[in-house]
Amino acid sequence: MDWKRRAEKLKQDIPAIFLAIRSPQTPWYAKAMALITVAYALSPIDLIPDFIPVVGYLDDLLILPALAAVTVRLIPPKVLERCRLEAALIWQEKTAKRWYYAIPFVLIWLLILFFVLKALFRW
Repeated sequence: MDWKRRAEKLKQDIPAIFLAIRSPQTPWYAKAMALITVAYALSPIDLIPDFIPVVGYLDDLLILPALAAVTVRLIPPKVLERCRLEAALIWQEKTAKRWYYAIPFVLIWLLILFFVLKALFRW
């Protein structure tokens, strides 16, 4: 499978993984892994900043696809197929532009920033 096809598949799998979290047929361990994968995919902050040459993009090229691959293997095939179809319909209808899904991630990163700044200025 070439890189372009893998990237397209990853683009389809992330929304499907998000939808699988809400499915009652998804086991708890798959839901936990799916939460980690979706949080990492939506997070505005990378583990390794992108401005670091070569290494900065490794997390995007290796970590996210690895998380998605592991998560896809944990989700039952029937649930995953149904979620992929549902995700494709959502993207076609252009209803995926719901900005309020980002609120929990922004709040978490603001909380982390607060504690880091608090620790730095304590001296």
